[in-house]
Amino acid sequence: MHDFTVTVEQHPDLTLIKVAGEIDLDTAPAVDEAALVVPLGGKTLSLDLSRVPFMDSSGLNLLLRLRRRMLTEAGHLVVTGLQEQAANLLRLTGTYDLLTAADEGGPTLPNQRKSPLQRRTNPTPSW
Repeated sequence: MHDFTVTVEQHPDLTLIKVAGEIDLDTAPAVDEAALVVPLGGKTLSLDLSRVPFMDSSGLNLLLRLRRRMLTEAGHLVVTGLQEQAANLLRLTGTYDLLTAADEGGPTLPNQRKSPLQRRTNPTPSW
């Protein structure tokens, strides 16, 4: 198993969880456990994934469950630092905008690239 760490930082209106390593079936429960022990009601949970090179469907499921929990508790989930593979997974599943949109302008995502469809200058079909 590769090195995997989860750190939690508490701030007055924000909880920051930093993840380093792959998020998969074996490691996703550790992130979930870190979030469960944090009182989040009405606060923001920021999940820094800048050191996550790979995420599978277990990671996606984790993000969706965290989002649901935050909505239930009147909080906000902000996902930052997505690497290319994780960002592609979210785009492929149609959850990218759902999980990366923040209330004020959205988070800063390093290495964010537009898909070929977003780069088109003329969206009108040529037939």
